[in-house]
Amino acid sequence: MASTPFDSLEDYISLPRIEALALSPDGGRAVLTVAVLKKDGTAYGRSLWSVPADGSGAPKRLTRSAKGEAGAAFTASGDILFVSARPDADGEADDESGQLWLLPAAGGEARPVTRLAGGAGQIAATADASDRIVIGADLLPGADSLEADAKLRKLRKDKKVSAILHDAYPVRFWDHDLGPAESHLLAIDVDALEDTIAAVVAEADAARTDAESADDPGLAADADAAAVEDAGKPYPSTLPRPRDLTPTPRRTVDPDQVALSPDGSTVIASVRVSEQRDGRYALVAVDVESGTQTFLLDEDEVDFEAPAISHDGSRIAYIRTPRSTPEGPADSELWTAGIDGAGPRRLATGWDRWATALTFDHDDDALVATADSDGRGPIFRVPLDGSAPEQLTHDDFAYSHVRVDRSTGDLVALRSSWIAPSHPVRVARDGTVTPLASPAALPAVPGSITEVETTAEDGARVRAWLLLPEGASDAAPAPFLLWIHGGPLASWNAWSWRWNPLLAVARGYAVLLPDPALSTGYGLDFIARGWNSWGGTPYTDLMSITDAVVARPDIDETRTAAMGGSFGGYMANWVAGHTDRFRAIVTHASLWALDQFAGTTDSSVYWQRIFTAEAMEEHSPHRFVRDIRTPLLVIHGDRDYRVPIGESLRLWSELAEHHAEADGSTVHRFLYFPDENHWVLKPQHAIVWYQTVFAFLDEHVHGKDWERPELLG
Repeated sequence: MASTPFDSLEDYISLPRIEALALSPDGGRAVLTVAVLKKDGTAYGRSLWSVPADGSGAPKRLTRSAKGEAGAAFTASGDILFVSARPDADGEADDESGQLWLLPAAGGEARPVTRLAGGAGQIAATADASDRIVIGADLLPGADSLEADAKLRKLRKDKKVSAILHDAYPVRFWDHDLGPAESHLLAIDVDALEDTIAAVVAEADAARTDAESADDPGLAADADAAAVEDAGKPYPSTLPRPRDLTPTPRRTVDPDQVALSPDGSTVIASVRVSEQRDGRYALVAVDVESGTQTFLLDEDEVDFEAPAISHDGSRIAYIRTPRSTPEGPADSELWTAGIDGAGPRRLATGWDRWATALTFDHDDDALVATADSDGRGPIFRVPLDGSAPEQLTHDDFAYSHVRVDRSTGDLVALRSSWIAPSHPVRVARDGTVTPLASPAALPAVPGSITEVETTAEDGARVRAWLLLPEGASDAAPAPFLLWIHGGPLASWNAWSWRWNPLLAVARGYAVLLPDPALSTGYGLDFIARGWNSWGGTPYTDLMSITDAVVARPDIDETRTAAMGGSFGGYMANWVAGHTDRFRAIVTHASLWALDQFAGTTDSSVYWQRIFTAEAMEEHSPHRFVRDIRTPLLVIHGDRDYRVPIGESLRLWSELAEHHAEADGSTVHRFLYFPDENHWVLKPQHAIVWYQTVFAFLDEHVHGKDWERPELLG
């Protein structure tokens, strides 16, 4: 059997990873963000690489620093912007916040663009015909200027204060606390950078004067010096001063939901309109010069998101989604309107897919969108004239980071599948795909992949990917692992570094990746089959496709296991309480008691809105704890705020209550990560995660002795 990087967990985590792509204004080159494992094996460092966008040439590394770089974007002039915590020669020596940097297209070293006390968050949007950009940055609510923000941050740091006062819901999100800082949108004119000796000297003189004022009591007594001290250290005059477009944002602004007009004059943003402990999303236009905000599209019980602006600046496109209720899921609709919100019109009314990202085509006559579809993630072209969408790619890949080459109409994107991690490609107008040069070669993978399907008890088609290990045959059937996806509004269609079935395939397992009811990419009716009934059709779909696959002669139906995370963990718990057909079950970051979960998750109102109280009780796995006969491996991170640790703590307590031996021993196990979140991301923790999972499966599927991973002590 040929060796692959998936045979060794250490080799696997060492594989370089392409995380993002940006395209130059002339369409000539793509810049990739590449993550590589650091020498000590405990974290990933990131750098930027340039590759020709026509499929020729070789990759060229652009950046190199101990802190790494990410979030690349191009200015209209072709300069490259990125965010990095690399040292700034003119900044504070102990400042480790990420700042915005610029790498000139004409050559030369990168230089800082911001020196914000709380750091630059991410590049929200850039203009096509102006060197104005918009970034996200966190500012404290008690500060009315950049200087005041820096002063308040220093005061909290000096006094070692971490307390947060909340006056609105929610208080945390996924894996981090919200507050005390709030996300703002800041506009920056990059062409205002003063990269001259005179500007540097002037700033140095100002800094020296401030220092002398602080050290000399006589000077400090001066009213002007006191005023400067009270206001805080001035923002650097050699850098373009960011303009705050959202001076009182509260928790309404998401930098991922921002578009900037080609001339840089108007920002279109999806902002949260608070509603008690809930909120709807509206589209707002911000005039960059005046800061005036105008609501363009806002409806009760409707969200407006994912704004995009046409290349000529005349139109916007967006996704309109009415609120779902227990009666059923709402559709996700594509709309377009004038840049002022006038004349809104729905597109692709008969298209039964949900766009995951969208941008305008090169000629502004259509939208280019990605969407889950039948276990893949193709690119679609959606005409603005109302005609039917055209599927542009027809391979077995999922596409992301789709960028339009304005000069040719071709697209440059990343694509991946379950046997190929993200890699850059060019997509011609006719759908022809050309791989680009890449600094991260595609790794050899174990086994093979095939598509399987069955007919569910209600007549619906249920499909899945089946990954088979080398050597699986009628004479040597492979043990079976059912791997259930999270979401639940999701699909097994794209590579995941975190949930990678090839690691199980390399250890001899046949891995089934099914899309049961509630999965995306099969139409609204398919989602509705499992709505308000998580333990109903999603469960029977999983059992139906499992029945079909274990009936294959190359699968050993006597050696089976199941696993899942998040919603997949919910389903793993549900499976455990409703069948004993599996020898082992792994449940990661799982929902256990729905009434408890709905009130403790980071966004409780959504879960309470999509379930009836009766369904939440009926489909809660905790009710069936006494029926569990299969050994469970419970896994959870304490910094998981989407599915709080209380779910697994209660599951573990109730497993012990009902199934522990008299001496307290149990066949179940609980792997706990005090400093990990929903996914468990630290490289060595990922190794421990997989080591524990495979040791648990070896014990119960193969009957081997339990082997405790060394790093667990």
